[in-house]
Amino acid sequence: MLEKLFKLKENKTNVKTEVIAGITTFMTMAYILAVNPAILADSGMDKNAILMATALAAFVGTLAMALLANYPFALAPGLGLNAYFAYTVCGTMGYSWQVALLAVFVEGLIFIVLSVTNIREAIFNAIPLQLKKGVSVGIGLFIAFIGLQNGHLVVDSSTLVTVVDFTENFNTEGISALLAVIGVMIIAILYVKKVRGAILIGILATWILGIICQLTGLYVVTPDAGYYSLIPSWSDFDLTSIGKTFGQCFNVAGQDIKILDFIVIIFAFLFVDMFDTLGTLIGVANKADMLDKNGKLPKIKQALLADAIATSAGAVLGTSTTTTFVESSAGVAEGGRTGLASVVTGFLFLLSIFLSPVFVTIPGFATAPALIFVGFLMVSTVVEIDFNDMTEAVPAYLCLIAMPLMYSISEGIAVGVISYVIINLVCGKAKKITPLMYVLAVLFVLKYIFL
Repeated sequence: MLEKLFKLKENKTNVKTEVIAGITTFMTMAYILAVNPAILADSGMDKNAILMATALAAFVGTLAMALLANYPFALAPGLGLNAYFAYTVCGTMGYSWQVALLAVFVEGLIFIVLSVTNIREAIFNAIPLQLKKGVSVGIGLFIAFIGLQNGHLVVDSSTLVTVVDFTENFNTEGISALLAVIGVMIIAILYVKKVRGAILIGILATWILGIICQLTGLYVVTPDAGYYSLIPSWSDFDLTSIGKTFGQCFNVAGQDIKILDFIVIIFAFLFVDMFDTLGTLIGVANKADMLDKNGKLPKIKQALLADAIATSAGAVLGTSTTTTFVESSAGVAEGGRTGLASVVTGFLFLLSIFLSPVFVTIPGFATAPALIFVGFLMVSTVVEIDFNDMTEAVPAYLCLIAMPLMYSISEGIAVGVISYVIINLVCGKAKKITPLMYVLAVLFVLKYIFL
């Protein structure tokens, strides 16, 4: 049945590989179960309800991706968008979280329309192949940068970022950074030796080493500084708490909503979600060799539709925009090629509702090595960029360097599109530029002016 449903042989994979890939993707994404409630709770929402909504939205979205598109891509509420939800819409603008959820729900409906009418697919196909490769490399740098931060190897400084001082606060930040380094070495060595599940083994091994360090006093639990116990502990969890957020996106009667503000909010969610998703699909699909010779992704419409459905479903459940996660590349690196890997990831998210104390205990320094190493695998695509054609290479370079430095996949795409149009237009190669690329470039410029 699995063969018929997911076409494993056709995709040159097997059940074992897909299961390992699905588990690996989940392990690299599990942090969202702790981070999303922490951020959205600042909008006034109940933390337990948010955790359940996060897990359920991830389950629904990832299962939709598996069944509609048969791709190993996982979805969950996205970082950045949840911060905009909590701190801009509910904070600076002063709207209730119910209104913010309504904006997310409407955004999802618009996405469904755009996906069904091929507009999102057309945008994906309009981006030149060399620029897509730049997107893939940029995402690699971006997730590696996230990994370096999660592992406490890169920290804030007067030069924006710098390497951590291992000796200062050794029992918290220092030992976490050291364990992250060890984790990278474990994964790299196992990967070179072609050990199946190298990334997953690295995550678990680093976590176990952390527990040993806690038991021996090398790692000191300091909740006030953000260093929590690495040993899972069971606690009461109210399964009925989802009722505090479920369907609340429709409970906005009597609230003062300014139409212009509401449109701007929807457009902001729409814009970032669209190009984050497109960037992630481009990058991960490119690494998995799923793009055809023209740089197009088969079943792109189904993938985008799954993403759109997940956004609206997540809003009804009670969470910010649900989007395709770049951490899916960790599962792809383990050999995941079909929706079976996504099914595994999705059901682990469902299971996490009942085992939340276990999953939220996975420390950032344990998943950081996976992100850092997957970043390396994705950066390797840089050799496929045609550096002999500067009109192709320069926009790809600007795109890939902008993603980590601007801390945004969508910003990297914006820089890449704008520079591609300008450089090729001025250099007399306007014939290469599709009409839709002109439209995208103008929209991106307008975004920087008005948003």
